[in-house]
Amino acid sequence: MRRNLLPILMFMVLLSPLAIDIYLPSMPTMALEYGVSGSQIQSTLVLFLFAMGVGQILIGPLADRFGRRPIALFGIILYGVSSIIGAMAKEFEILQLARVLQGLAACSTSIVVFSAVRDCYSSKDSVKMYSYLNGAICVIPALAPTLGGLLALQFGWRSTFIFMALYAIIVLAIVIFKFPETRPENTDISGKLYRWGRYKPVLSDPHFLFYASACMVAMASILTYVSYSPMWLIGHLGLNELEFSGLFGLNAAVNIAACFAAPVLVKHIGNRPGVVVALSMMLLAAVLEVVMQLVGPDSGLAAGFAFMLPMMLLCIGFAVLLGPATSMALSAFGERAGTAAAMLGCIQMSGASLLTALVQMTSLTAPYAVAILMGGLSLVLLIMMSFKSLNHLHVEQVHS
Repeated sequence: MRRNLLPILMFMVLLSPLAIDIYLPSMPTMALEYGVSGSQIQSTLVLFLFAMGVGQILIGPLADRFGRRPIALFGIILYGVSSIIGAMAKEFEILQLARVLQGLAACSTSIVVFSAVRDCYSSKDSVKMYSYLNGAICVIPALAPTLGGLLALQFGWRSTFIFMALYAIIVLAIVIFKFPETRPENTDISGKLYRWGRYKPVLSDPHFLFYASACMVAMASILTYVSYSPMWLIGHLGLNELEFSGLFGLNAAVNIAACFAAPVLVKHIGNRPGVVVALSMMLLAAVLEVVMQLVGPDSGLAAGFAFMLPMMLLCIGFAVLLGPATSMALSAFGERAGTAAAMLGCIQMSGASLLTALVQMTSLTAPYAVAILMGGLSLVLLIMMSFKSLNHLHVEQVHS
């Protein structure tokens, strides 16, 4: 089962990034059609990720109680239905509602995927699995914006939501016929679903909270970059949809290579050093972004490159960080993997969406918004990891 599980998990895990990336080139057009501002259209990304995070608190215990397979089927069906609602939305508020429902759907499949890894693989092997899954996730930003741009040019931006619905049908068929139940027999399914006692062992673990926060910082940096990029590159710098897709795809190609190389690096240097390297890359990316804006070109494709090159370093750091940070955060919770994965997802995604929403409330332009958020928060985490008195937060704990 383990040998054949990875391809199935990859199909499921792509639902979330597809919902983020495929309509990015259409965001300026969508803003014009609905008559809303750039920050309002960016809210469709923030709402998706916020719902995906908050929904995990509700759905995580369900994955432990009823099993991974039923939750996966529910999430995929809801994803398809909400995609159709998005495609048909005539009012902007309906589109926002569709994005919330898509977020709830994507969180269901995300919980199943990452719980299944913890169900079936050791803590050591799970690092490799998480990195490969993140590598699969990174393929979507390389391909989806170009596909979405072509679909929008030929059929309008609503066709991107139709494509998501069709992909959900394909994944549904795969899960129905190929995905087995992976929930361990020793999973804690006693008591009420939503009781403090279920979450307390996870939330009272400082080691979990530290690495969940590291994942949140990385995700907030990526979400800020992704949500600002279309309006900055297309709306401000004047690039067309295909130029945007090319820059985004080049960045994603670097990210793909980084995601598949990350397990080799982490295996060589260890989990905690891998997180230190990743945070250092993100801090350096922030510094380079500021330098590029101060001394680099300020218009056209050259300015687009100046904005995107430091973002490549951010994406490399993101790829290196998620594997070891996720593994260390979840390593102590084999008997309640679904709940722990849910709390990790909630902190990572909802926290990231709130941080991004706060940044969007400022007057900062895209380059400085991304730089200040990722640079400042990465620096805080690196300083914490430099203190021996805080070793209980960040030194790796080994669990069977």
